[in-house]
Amino acid sequence: MGPNFGDSLMAKALFQRNQKVWVESVGAWSVIERIVPIWARGFEEPVRVTYDVGLGREFQAHELRAEQDSADVLPEDGTVWRLLRARNKWQSPEDCAHHPLPGTYPVVVTDANDWGGWRVPGAEYDRDPAKLELQARLMASAPRLLALARSLAAIVGEAPEDAPPEIRALAEEALKVDRYLKEIPAAAQPAPAEQANDAA
Repeated sequence: MGPNFGDSLMAKALFQRNQKVWVESVGAWSVIERIVPIWARGFEEPVRVTYDVGLGREFQAHELRAEQDSADVLPEDGTVWRLLRARNKWQSPEDCAHHPLPGTYPVVVTDANDWGGWRVPGAEYDRDPAKLELQARLMASAPRLLALARSLAAIVGEAPEDAPPEIRALAEEALKVDRYLKEIPAAAQPAPAEQANDAA
């Protein structure tokens, strides 16, 4: 019996439903909402599998990357902020064709459970979607950028005399930003008159 050339056409799902994936062409994290097998007559398994991640079209496996495959620089505490896409409930994709990804808007999540973080009102997003897409990506990248800044400052700090003046200046700016982030305002103290009233 000859080789079964159909076996080479069989496709297996590489990702699971609800799995977080990086969508290369969009440059954002999303979640697999649906696995879509493509069947052909005469085959017992799908010949191709695509993935619906809620971005208006289906993606093939080579366009996606699993979360654990990411080799990004991570902060010391492992903080990872993610850019996800939420469905636009106020406008249909046809009504917002001028948006980068019609029918969705960016959401930056800062918690491991995909809540907490930053969202933009729909009307504000509609006014300047390109600006807000950039802001969302910048916010999602903030922990990694901070880790890079701290690494730069630490490297220069080990041998400042060996670093070019431009690099020393960058390291100093990185330290200023780091100090600013660590300066958490204290709770307001009550005024002396309020303290006297409380004591009475």
